[in-house]
Parts: sequence; C-alpha cells; structure tokens
Amino acid sequence: MNTGIIVDTCVWIEFFRKPESKLTLHLKSLLRERKVIMVGMVMAEILQGVKAPKEATLVKQNLEKLPYLEITRNIWEAAGEISASLRGTGITIPLSDLIIAGAALSGDHEIFTIDPHFEKVDGLRLHKWI
Repeated sequence: MNTGIIVDTCVWIEFFRKPESKLTLHLKSLLRERKVIMVGMVMAEILQGVKAPKEATLVKQNLEKLPYLEITRNIWEAAGEISASLRGTGITIPLSDLIIAGAALSGDHEIFTIDPHFEKVDGLRLHKWI
C-alpha cells in the first residue's frame, strides 16, 4: 500500500456532523484524490457513534470503499513501545490513539487529526490542512 493519510475519528465526526466546515471540505478533497486510508480502530470508533441501523449501513458502505490497513503484530508492538516511551516521560495517551499512531508509523502514513495527543509521538507525520 502506498503512503496515505489516516483520518482520525475526531475529523470523521466533524465530517458527518458539519458538512460545510473547512475541515470537512478538506477531507472531501482528500477523498476525491484517493489519499485516505482506513484502519480498524477508527472504523470501530465511528460505528460506535452511529445511532440508527440504517445510518450504520450507509456509513459502512462508504467506509468500505477506502483502502484498508490491517493492524499487524508489529503495529501492536509499536503501539506498546510508543506508550512505554511516553509514560516514561509522564505522558499517557489513549490506547486507541497509540494504535492509530503505530499504524501510521508502520507505513510512513500521515494522520489527519485535530487531537493534540498525536503531537507527542516522535516521528509521526501530521497532515497539515490549514
């Protein structure tokens, strides 16, 4: 898989709730350019927030069109190592974000996020959108 952009859940939430925001419009352009890749953690987080079964079906149908990056053993290990390193400096990041960071680092992917947690992970490339 070529390098791409993993879109964090916080960005997807705005995408679904505010169809005309600058963040949403930027994500739409990335989707048109086929730069977005999906990881399971983000997919699960998106689907846990869906309220109606009909809406869940629609969301799944749209997300399944995206290239998908499996979370491998190496990514799980990287997430644990990132966590241990950060905890050593007094920083704790949610496991879900550690897995997303590990996935991004595994393929030199960028992360499109507005969550400041990711700024604390060494070597992680954050997508610049403004």
